[in-house]
Amino acid sequence: MTIERHQTAARMSKVVIHNNTAYLCGQVAEDRSAGILDQTQTMLEKVSDLLFSVGSSPEKILSATIYIKDMALFAEMNSVWDSWVPEGYAPARACVEAAMASPELLVEISVIAATD
Repeated sequence: MTIERHQTAARMSKVVIHNNTAYLCGQVAEDRSAGILDQTQTMLEKVSDLLFSVGSSPEKILSATIYIKDMALFAEMNSVWDSWVPEGYAPARACVEAAMASPELLVEISVIAATD
């Protein structure tokens, strides 16, 4: 059994790969002071970058769990999500309202994806 850990720190790895499956740690916005549209966009850009770094891509996402600070932001977040997900490659997805680790965070995502 091989387990690969990428960008590992004391608390967590940004990506763990096992059996050709990549598990990404929660990703948040680049600019925590931005609104929901920008937070969602930069969060998803980080997901793409991490996936590409381990031989995966948004087309290979199997599952996504989205944590949103307030469901009132759901439609705006989805407008960015819908334009980011490649057509025909929508993963299984859950979205839940959650208390965030930092009060300025509006959205966070955890992704599981296939690798090459």
